[in-house]
Amino acid sequence: MDSNDHDALPVVLSVSGAGKTYAEPVLADVSLSLRAGEVLALTGENGAGKSTLSKIIGGLVEPTTGTMRLGDAPYAPASRTEAEALGVRMVMQELNLLPTLSVAENLFLNRLPRVGAFSFGWIDRRKLRDDARHAMAQVGLDAIDPDTLVGELGIGHQQMVEIARNLIDDCRVLILDEPTAMLTAREVDLLFEQIHRLKSRGVALIYISHRLEELARVAERVAVLRDGRLVHVDAMTNLTSDQIVTWMVGRELGERIDLGVRKLGAPLLRVERLTRGKVVRNVSFDVRAGEIFGVSGLIGAGRTELMRLIYGADQKDGGTVALAATPGAPPTPVAIDTPADAVRAGIALITEDRKGEGLLLPQPIAANVSLGNIGSVARHGVVDARRENALAQKQIDAMRIRSSGPGQIVGELSGGNQQKVVIGRWLARDCRVLLFDEPTRGIDVGAKFDIYGLMGALAREGRALVVVSSDLRELMLICDRIGVMSAGSMTGVFERASWSQDALLAAAFAGYRSREALLHAPVTNEAGSL
Repeated sequence: MDSNDHDALPVVLSVSGAGKTYAEPVLADVSLSLRAGEVLALTGENGAGKSTLSKIIGGLVEPTTGTMRLGDAPYAPASRTEAEALGVRMVMQELNLLPTLSVAENLFLNRLPRVGAFSFGWIDRRKLRDDARHAMAQVGLDAIDPDTLVGELGIGHQQMVEIARNLIDDCRVLILDEPTAMLTAREVDLLFEQIHRLKSRGVALIYISHRLEELARVAERVAVLRDGRLVHVDAMTNLTSDQIVTWMVGRELGERIDLGVRKLGAPLLRVERLTRGKVVRNVSFDVRAGEIFGVSGLIGAGRTELMRLIYGADQKDGGTVALAATPGAPPTPVAIDTPADAVRAGIALITEDRKGEGLLLPQPIAANVSLGNIGSVARHGVVDARRENALAQKQIDAMRIRSSGPGQIVGELSGGNQQKVVIGRWLARDCRVLLFDEPTRGIDVGAKFDIYGLMGALAREGRALVVVSSDLRELMLICDRIGVMSAGSMTGVFERASWSQDALLAAAFAGYRSREALLHAPVTNEAGSL
């Protein structure tokens, strides 16, 4: 679509001077227009204001300043329900589904078909299933029974159910907030096909994503937010990914990062023949003081399970975890049967699911930071609020957490700042070994580089870091060595000077090829003959 074609399209939604202030301004003076049949990419760092702006448009948040128009009429929804009734719908990262109800019931929860004129509450189950199958077919869920409970679906399928729910009935504006974060490649393709259908019907879309390669596939224009302000709007074809990143963070980010001068010491952590069923099989490696050791592999290779075994969150079938009692001393086995044992030994786990396992989202930053440090802030079993706030403020300053202070609710923070709160909790405890499981998943490129810089600072202090990541380029950027998991085994450990992307990928598939060869090997008798 060229600029003349774009300008000829009718404006569906306009936002003028939108702003929102909580304890401090999070959005200021944002003006945008959205035209029928176009996709506007909305991007920016975590905390830039993307979610706040989209929630204002979707009726979930009331703006402090500014006005909106939907078509030719003033638009000021008092709730999400009111916005949806006017044709403005939003698919959020936090799914709006009821896991104990079926897929069909979730799709038509507020408009369940009734039996006859005098139904007395009876639901027409046949019509409900037929309507649900039609809605599900639009997003490629044909193979799923509409009577399946949503809680029994994987997160990717749940995301597609949420998208299907928002495509039912009249939709004039559709907001997609990180819609592909949990989807497979096939599901992403199905979603993009649906987006193209919606555009041909004249639906206007706002597409929020950190995955810049996706934006080029679906968006006509891109709007970049930074620190709550709109800093750039342009046609997608006029910008490269590097230029978008520069607008996002206000500076250029190269493909290299300086983690500072580090001196690698003797092994601080040693894992020997760690085993749990078939998910982790005889894994051995060590990590030196001051080293960043990466763990790569395909999904399901056993990376997260390995971290959980080291941390004592799962019970091992065999093997040992050893730690050096003092710098330079040889690692000696320690009994780690529970996470409490690991914490006492000086091992911390920054989980991949920060919202479900790493944080108390309704609680303030102070409570989350002190969660692993109660002994330092409590007296006689009672938490001293002054000590708790002081501890939290120290981590806020050290981690550069964007917040209004220790009292701000963690659920109000951006993903990157939430991740910093999790890390800050363990830094306050001074753990010597830090296990990072997907530490930058779901956070923007600027926040990623903040986390990388933090990892470099921790390594310079002589701590041992183990980093699991699905992003191979990330591991190659920050790690000293990379161990590759494949089918539960560690198939290789690569030094920075000798690794290549091809070699790392080959190692990631090696365990599966070996297992396939064993499954198809000829059967022999005890004498070795066929």
